Order: sequence, then structure tokens, then C-alpha cells
Amino acid sequence: MTAGELRTAPAVTVRPDATLGHAARIMARTGVKRLPVVGLDGTLKGIVSRSDLLKVFLRDDTDIAEEVRREVVVRLFGTHTDAIRVEVYDGVVTLAGRVHESALIPLAARLARVVPGVVDVECALTGLPRHPDLDPDLPDTGQARTA
Repeated sequence: MTAGELRTAPAVTVRPDATLGHAARIMARTGVKRLPVVGLDGTLKGIVSRSDLLKVFLRDDTDIAEEVRREVVVRLFGTHTDAIRVEVYDGVVTLAGRVHESALIPLAARLARVVPGVVDVECALTGLPRHPDLDPDLPDTGQARTA
């Protein structure tokens, strides 16, 4: 038997700009354990393996927390975010604290979910307290929560 007889034909490949999710779907659908990464000119750029994909989800909690702070909290709520806590344990992110713009709370939870390595998000962010005597016609949205 030769290597040519054992190979998958036609070759299952992925482009260098493909997302990890796309590569994982191709691997799952075709049953391959390794996926060649091929450039536009057909040259081999590298190989993605199942273990490579798993490494993304085995990130250190500290790394995940730093990325959530930088890419979610600071981007949505600005640099003055001392009142917002980001904690990560076994890939589960907890966002807690008060924010000025409660309408951004659901977006913060969604953005945190897509950070590589995040398993789940517990969002305990709240808006600023409502002042019924100053704004009696406004609904009480200060306690917006999302899981």
C-alpha cells in the first residue's frame, strides 16, 4: 500500500484566512483529523489539527480575563471601568458592576461569549440607579441583567 492510496481524495483543505469555526466544521463534516492550510497559489502553508483547535478552548483564565477587559469592557465602556469586575473561572466569565449605559449590557455579554476560550458568561452588570423624583416618566431600566 502507498501513501497515495491512503490519502483523502480530493484533498480537503482550508485557506489561511478561514476562521477556526469554519476549519472545525470542515474537519467534523469530512472526518479528517488534520486539515492542510493552502494558499491561493496552492502551496502548503501549514496544517491545523484537532489538538490545535482544542488549545483555543484551553486558554488560561487570566488570559481570557485580560482579553475580555481589553476587547469588551474598555471598547464598550471606555477606559474608566474601575467599577466593572471581570472574573474568569474554568472559562466561565463573570461580568459585574455598574455601568453608565445600561443599553450596552446585553451587547457586553454577547461580545464576551465570542472571545476564544470562553465557555459561558454570567452577566451581573447593572445600570446606574434610577431617580424616580427626577425622571418619573422613565421606566426603571437600571437593573438590566442578562445571562
